[in-house]
Amino acid sequence: MHRARTEAEAPGDVLVSRVGPEQDGWSHTGLEVRTLAPGVEHGWRLDGVEAGLLPLAGGVTVSARVPGAADVLEVRLDRAGTVFDGPADFLYLPVGSELRVTAGERGCRLAVTTAVATRGTRPQRLAAAEVPVELRGAGSCSRQVQDYTISTGLEVEHLLVCEVLTPGGNTSSFPPHKHDEHGEHERELEEIYYFEVADGPDGPGTALFRNYGTDARPLEVLAAVGTGDVALVPHGYHGPCVALPGYDLYYLNVMAGPATDGRWLSVDDPSLAWLRTSWDDQPVDPRLPLGRPGPDPQEAR
Repeated sequence: MHRARTEAEAPGDVLVSRVGPEQDGWSHTGLEVRTLAPGVEHGWRLDGVEAGLLPLAGGVTVSARVPGAADVLEVRLDRAGTVFDGPADFLYLPVGSELRVTAGERGCRLAVTTAVATRGTRPQRLAAAEVPVELRGAGSCSRQVQDYTISTGLEVEHLLVCEVLTPGGNTSSFPPHKHDEHGEHERELEEIYYFEVADGPDGPGTALFRNYGTDARPLEVLAAVGTGDVALVPHGYHGPCVALPGYDLYYLNVMAGPATDGRWLSVDDPSLAWLRTSWDDQPVDPRLPLGRPGPDPQEAR
């Protein structure tokens, strides 16, 4: 687990979380989350990585120099409200890009998601209104998934990014699943979870997260998580993520591995796979979708 940081690197520029391949045993994915005050700038150079920029709150103007492009790319990215109010705009940038962001009048909390890559593709923007919103599960396992580079038509080399929203009292990433081998039904994908938990009337909220291994590759993580915390999933089954009653849970997933087919394939823990059949006669939680209108809950599973 990586706990949230509040490290001010410059006036109005606060590092919340940062993980990446520079850590021992970590190979493919990276994430940096920053809070920028209105008008504050920050820059990155994408050396050996492709990136996706995603506002978690507020908005930014992005100025990027992209390899092979004569002109500077200027793009505006925004999120209306909080992470619990629906998707945000998303910008993909290829390897070798140099970028600088300037926070808008509301400031911005910005996630820069990365995957180790050799070429990347081309700059692509996905507007918030174009982000697919899917409702999965049923009953107390109901959750909302917002895909950015998975089955959206964006061309990437390795980077897979999505968001999951779980209403208070519900459980997501359940049944637990894994994706640490390459095969017909599974892809080898390293994964980052970045969490935000809705505040309650008397302070910050808390959720629970588990990641456990197999007999061949033992691993056991069971932790309370809060806003800004990060969990690294190198292998093994992950789930459940438990949103405690009264506290909605959000997490951002960043995944990447050796494959370049852009597919998220996973297998359930065989002892818990039966849970999916229990959803057949249960309605989807009527609190979903959160944010902008999405699928009819009665049509989702």
